[in-house]
Amino acid sequence: MMGLARPAMARIEGIGFWKLCGSGTGEGFTPVPNTGVYAILATWPDLVTARKQTVEARIFRRYASHATESWTLFLAPTSSRGEWSGVTPFVPEHGDTHGPVAALTRATLRPSRALRFWRRVPDISAVIGADPNVAFKIGIGEVPLLHQITFSIWPDTESMAAFARADGPHANAIKAVRDGEWFREELYARFRILGDRGTWAGRAPLATLKETP
Repeated sequence: MMGLARPAMARIEGIGFWKLCGSGTGEGFTPVPNTGVYAILATWPDLVTARKQTVEARIFRRYASHATESWTLFLAPTSSRGEWSGVTPFVPEHGDTHGPVAALTRATLRPSRALRFWRRVPDISAVIGADPNVAFKIGIGEVPLLHQITFSIWPDTESMAAFARADGPHANAIKAVRDGEWFREELYARFRILGDRGTWAGRAPLATLKETP
């Protein structure tokens, strides 16, 4: 269904930029595919349309009928830099930037740098997995090994920034990426969370977020 859904996705009324993605095993941060977990990313003109079409559009109904569980997260971009498939898919909105934040990074790896990138991933995954502030994290991708996306949810921008700045595997990998020009294309975006629907592994991931003062 992921491979054959492209024509149906393109015909959904109101849909903007969209991508169909697979995931890796575990929390997704591995090159070994998980054939049971898939992600659909889409932009919409407003929250009402997003809520309506992710339930009523025919292709989304088909996905729901084949799934044992699904979780839909509704977001509004607060910052974005870079490109995805040659376009800028997210238009940042002005608004409250306090409270929980979602972070998305997407990159196209240069084939000659892919092995070096994947050698660092297990250490980064272990560090982010041990961080008590992370409410949710997953690695997904459009094309195995070469087109990679990381997505995570944090209680606030401060805790997310602290993880990014901390000395360790993540910071070292970022430096290596910059020094070695590992990426052919990259995008970084942050979002505020508008709401969600459904569950992940039988629970509501947003319920684990700590309230900020």
